[in-house]
Amino acid sequence: MRSSRHAPLLLHNTMRIKEGHLEEFRRAVEQGVAFVEEHGPQLAVQVFIDDEALIAHSFQLYPDSAAIVAHWSLSDPYIREVMEHCTVERLEMYGEPEADVVGDAFRPDVAGEVPRTVVPRLIGFVRSTGDA
Repeated sequence: MRSSRHAPLLLHNTMRIKEGHLEEFRRAVEQGVAFVEEHGPQLAVQVFIDDEALIAHSFQLYPDSAAIVAHWSLSDPYIREVMEHCTVERLEMYGEPEADVVGDAFRPDVAGEVPRTVVPRLIGFVRSTGDA
């Protein structure tokens, strides 16, 4: 079954933290994730930081394409704050988002020349912690 507007999508964002901005980056990400945990549509958000390499990885699981659009609109101030302290090195979308989602996230005028990939979904499921 191909993904659709109503199928889960996993976004992996690889960011290079600017030299001397590690603590500011951490603070901005913590504030953004706290806001999203309270108000955002994501099913899960996980951020990992390699302090020595100044590389961060953000994984966000969305219930569908519409949730990504809602997140960008809702979280824009937090996203801008994080982006003051890093540059995006790579965007990877797992699943097949609707064209309007790919069009926004993956347009060169939005994402620049950042390498971007969309990897089609084969099969899978999402289990809530209450189901385990």
